[in-house]
Amino acid sequence: MYNEIIPSTRAQISRAALQRLYIAMRHLFIRGSYKPLGVSGEALLKALMQLKPEIYGDITDPERLELDGLQYIFQRLPQGIEECRYIRLISREGFENSFEAIVPSKRRRNCYRIDKEQFYIEMTRGRSDIYDVLTHLSFMYIEAEKIKNNALDIKGRKIRDWSRLEEIIEHIEKGSDFDVERGYTYLSTLIGRTYEETKIACKKFENTEGISSLFNIVYWLGYHSIQEEVKKKDREISFSVSLRENIGHHLYGEKWAERIKKYLLEQNMIERSIHIISSNLHSVMNCFYAKAALQQSENIDSLLEVAEELSIGSNKEKRKQVSDYALENGMFDLFDASGTNLGVQIFDCKKMDFRLLPSELKTADVKSDIKDSVIVVMDYAFGEQAFECMDELLKPLTVNNKKYKLNIASINIMGKAGILDGRKGDIMIPNAHIFEGSADNYPFKNQMTTELFDKSGLGIYHGPMITVLGTSLQNKDILRYFHKSSWECIGLEMEGAHYQKAIQAASQIRGSIAKDVDIRYAYYASDNPLETGATLSSGALGKSGVKPTYLITLAFLNGILTS
Repeated sequence: MYNEIIPSTRAQISRAALQRLYIAMRHLFIRGSYKPLGVSGEALLKALMQLKPEIYGDITDPERLELDGLQYIFQRLPQGIEECRYIRLISREGFENSFEAIVPSKRRRNCYRIDKEQFYIEMTRGRSDIYDVLTHLSFMYIEAEKIKNNALDIKGRKIRDWSRLEEIIEHIEKGSDFDVERGYTYLSTLIGRTYEETKIACKKFENTEGISSLFNIVYWLGYHSIQEEVKKKDREISFSVSLRENIGHHLYGEKWAERIKKYLLEQNMIERSIHIISSNLHSVMNCFYAKAALQQSENIDSLLEVAEELSIGSNKEKRKQVSDYALENGMFDLFDASGTNLGVQIFDCKKMDFRLLPSELKTADVKSDIKDSVIVVMDYAFGEQAFECMDELLKPLTVNNKKYKLNIASINIMGKAGILDGRKGDIMIPNAHIFEGSADNYPFKNQMTTELFDKSGLGIYHGPMITVLGTSLQNKDILRYFHKSSWECIGLEMEGAHYQKAIQAASQIRGSIAKDVDIRYAYYASDNPLETGATLSSGALGKSGVKPTYLITLAFLNGILTS
């Protein structure tokens, strides 16, 4: 008797597609190069199509371009990459000394336009960064094929709308005017969208910093796809030998951490009580110094009001005023020179006047030895980079055969995360990190509690969180499984398990830090991937992100100052 075949659920199919994607990407990386439309490359594209990540919207539609997804990836890829046939991923190899770096607006990585057809993209943040770029490029090639199919008739001839787009590109390159409204008409045919949708999208792309116009993107993506189809001019992605050899060896994280610890040694801070905060590079500074720096020129009632005002792009002078004051009163900016792209601020509590702190900080309850503390704030890490940098930072520093063990008092991790049962701007307090795609689970005692935010007016959620392999590879089926099953996960992020892996290795195995070090994790929701129109590609948080960011920062600082 034959066994009954049980049909796979969508979540199982999606998880299998995700596994194939990562196996394919690792294989292609080890191999050294591949053609996106070749046999190996097509396996990658098919797995991505089967997974159908939420962030890429209508990726499976054979004719309609996914415009929000395109805008999202081009904010994270270098401007002009759509014009190039050859893309090479490299480590830090000296190009910064000879070529002008092009840095994407939403992802800090150095990129170099070598010539008309080739772009080099510097990868210094580990495998997560490589997978992120490969996923974006795969999506880009899927959309390019749609443009090609819309631009050619059944006999492989260019349709009239494509010829008109070629004329428009000539006008753009010469800097001459053309009939934009008519251009929207031609473009709408090529992207499979209505005239109104095309017009709105074009204006959106025009108003987005650091990306080309939609006319330019559609033309060049379609052009190279047609060239490959008609003239066999293949596109290619390759990886430098140096990148393949260096990946996973903590080269950048080691340099980054050593610079921090040597600075602490030079300033006689290394044996003092040290608190580490992983967050942005403005909220801690503003919590400590904004009131004192702006008090004379501003009527300050609430730190949150000041924070919202400082977040406005036009208030550069006020931000500089706060920064200058901070640098004169105990803060030091340790700019990154290692390649990690992680800036660091160091706060010497001995040089701070606690009488000038805002009322939101519990200065009356400050513990007596806080003046002997040092606070090290590191910028947001990216995926696997979190393990590399935290692992290296927690190791003792050895200078002239003398070992200096850091006296770590607390580690505080704030991050942006996708929420599975709430809205943008809500707060998540994890009690464990579940590492997607592995059997690794990291439960921990979180010093942060939901009660700290009872009066915030925001949604506050408590429970396990998934540490995902990449935010751009998530779909509703997998996320619903983690949320609705016995896992009862409240959100997803990319760094938590990596940080906790480093912390547990340092405290439980190596003995580099105390076993009872205070751990605080809190996340604010940047998106809800289960809610249509609320994914990362729908846009940034804007002002709504200020309140949760500062509430979490204040909770961290009050915990450091009083416990």
